[in-house]
Amino acid sequence: MDLNYTENLEKGIELLQKRGAFLTVKDGDILNTMTIGWGSVGFQWRIPVFAVLVRKSRYTHNLIENATEFTISIPFEEELKKSLAFCGTKSGRDFNKFQECDLKSEGGKEVSTPVIANCGLIYECKIIYKQDMDPGLLDEDLDKNCYPDKDYHTMYFGKIVACYMNK
Repeated sequence: MDLNYTENLEKGIELLQKRGAFLTVKDGDILNTMTIGWGSVGFQWRIPVFAVLVRKSRYTHNLIENATEFTISIPFEEELKKSLAFCGTKSGRDFNKFQECDLKSEGGKEVSTPVIANCGLIYECKIIYKQDMDPGLLDEDLDKNCYPDKDYHTMYFGKIVACYMNK
């Protein structure tokens, strides 16, 4: 890792909450990215982990189910704000987001899934655990406010195998 996974974490989480980050997944030759606004970085099972949530209805869900890794690219600058908005509202089923947003990808350092160029903070992750949410265990208010359509997430925990600044 070029950086300790906690370096720039405060800024990364702040930007994840404010604007989002790109979650990029590759299944064979199929590549897709989507905007995430939820995620967490921590230390579990004696290793650094990035946890992401993907709703089962999302195109990315089908891809990540077959994948063994993912990347998180967090833009520090405003230049990708429109791309984040597009990738958070349009489906890879209907659009090639890389073409539509003129997104450039770069090879990962430790994984075969690419990262989004021109982003500040990069996490490369290998999936070590996944779990469908159990709505019966979810707080009632969260269920009501975050899942009015009952479109629940699958949680993916990725071992952080590389973390670096990309600019």
